[in-house]
Amino acid sequence: MSHIANFLQESKQELKRVNWPSREETKRYTLFVIAFSVAFAAFLGLLDYGFLNLLQWIIE
Repeated sequence: MSHIANFLQESKQELKRVNWPSREETKRYTLFVIAFSVAFAAFLGLLDYGFLNLLQWIIE
């Protein structure tokens, strides 16, 4: 049981040393991830559309 208590105590100490991002940094990073995800999804959608048209052209 002392191993668990020791682990929890060390984890708590370690979390105090973490350099947490500010609220503004978190917002900025979140917006970047959303924008990148939307852009990448659009890129993949365009590739899918292009390959679909190419395949249909080859089949016909």
